Amino acid sequence: MDKYIDKIINLGIEYGPKLIGAIIVLVIGLWIVKIITKGISKLMTKKKTDPSLASFVKSLTNILLKLMLVISVMGMVGIEMTSFIAVLGAAGLAVGMALSGTLQNFAGGVMILIFKPFKVGDFIEAQGYIGTVSEIQLFNTILKTLDNKTVIIPNGGLSTGSMINYSTEPTRRVDWTFGIGYGDDIDKAKSVIFKLIEADNRILKDPEPFVAVSELGDSSVNFAVRVWVKSENYWGVFFDMNEAIYKTFNSEELNIPYPQMDIHLHQN
Repeated sequence: MDKYIDKIINLGIEYGPKLIGAIIVLVIGLWIVKIITKGISKLMTKKKTDPSLASFVKSLTNILLKLMLVISVMGMVGIEMTSFIAVLGAAGLAVGMALSGTLQNFAGGVMILIFKPFKVGDFIEAQGYIGTVSEIQLFNTILKTLDNKTVIIPNGGLSTGSMINYSTEPTRRVDWTFGIGYGDDIDKAKSVIFKLIEADNRILKDPEPFVAVSELGDSSVNFAVRVWVKSENYWGVFFDMNEAIYKTFNSEELNIPYPQMDIHLHQN
């Protein structure tokens, strides 16, 4: 019994100061990490950094500093860090290979948060989906479609694939193709279209609206109509003009052709 007590006393004498010093360093280190993390958070808030990016940087900094602190404390206690780091590296490599897709999505999320090809509230088209960005996460981006479906898109493909952001510019061009019959008055049709454009105050005067004959089709004379509107008015103007053209062309005796087929029956 005395032998074991002596060993415990010797271990306490040998490792006690190291352990006490490691605990002190750990407590002080955690306090310093907390101060640094808070300082980074305040700095990014002052710089008006995107909340998603600020949260990510704060979390990443906190984890890295704590990891460095733990490694330093373990070294103070006397743990052989070379072997520990080698094992940690091998484990990290194995986990990285197993989670390669997840890491790709993580890297894509970081790229999106840094370069900001879109932000929350933007209307985008990507990966075969169209919708409004409701949330940007580290691994996924959440879209709300026009029919209120939730679409979760991995950030890996989103950051490297093609994407259309309809909200980047303040204005957009609305395009239509309207057709009239071959016997109808072309000048009258153009006049009617211009009147409908002028009557809609959502349509911008600059750039100037464009109306011209674009095609002599199989059964109709087609007009290309192009106007500019504020981005938020795009769909309202598009649908309202379709309805106005249909109603007005009928009242103005302008025919809207549709495909027809003549069938001739021959009897022997």
